[in-house]
Amino acid sequence: MTSTSFADTEFVVRTIAQTCLDNEKEFGDLDSVVGDGDFGYSLARGFEVVTKDWDSYDRTDIGTFLQKIAVAVTSRIGGTSGPIWGTAFIRAGGVAKGRDEISGTDVVAMLRASIEGIKARGNADVGDKTLLDALVPMTDALERAVASGATSGEAVAAAAVAARESADATSTMIAKRGRASYSGERSIGSPDAGAVAVAVILERLDSVWATKP
Repeated sequence: MTSTSFADTEFVVRTIAQTCLDNEKEFGDLDSVVGDGDFGYSLARGFEVVTKDWDSYDRTDIGTFLQKIAVAVTSRIGGTSGPIWGTAFIRAGGVAKGRDEISGTDVVAMLRASIEGIKARGNADVGDKTLLDALVPMTDALERAVASGATSGEAVAAAAVAARESADATSTMIAKRGRASYSGERSIGSPDAGAVAVAVILERLDSVWATKP
C-alpha cells in the first residue's frame, strides 16, 4: 500500500460525512429497535456542519485538519455519539500531526489510536455490542492487507468485508453499553447501529475508492 496524500485524507473524511448524511434514516431506524432512535439524526447533524464548513478547516497538516473535524463533530453530535466520534478523529489526528502524507502503516496506527480513545471514552470494549465490534476487526483486516503489500484499493476492500461481517455478527450479542443495554436479552436479534455505520462507511469507501482524485 503506497503513501496516502492529504487529498486522500480529505476524500475519506468527505466520504464519511456524506455517507452519514445519506443514511440518516437507516441508522436511526436501527437505533430505534432497542436504543433511543436518535443515532442517525445526531450523526447527520454533526457531519452536516462538516460539509457546510468544509473549506474553512485548517489544513496546516493532516493531524490539524482531523482535529478541527473532531471539534466540529463533537460540538454538534448529541448524546454519547459526539464525544465518541470526536475522540476517534482527535486521536487519529494526534498520530498524523505535522504530516502531509501518511503510509498504510500510519493509517493503521491512527485507527488503533482512535480505538483506544473510544474504549477509554466509552468505557467499552470488543464484545459490548458497540461500533468497536466492527471497527476493531476492520482495522485488523486493514493491517493484514497492508502487511501483505496490497494496494490501497485492495486494503479498503478487505476492510469493508471485515466491517460488514463483524457488524452483522453483532445481532447475536447482548448490548452492554448505552441505552440499548437497558434492553438486556431483547437486544439480541438486531445489529448495533454504530457497528453498521462503520460497515456502511467502509462499503461506500470501497465503492468510490477508484474515483478519488
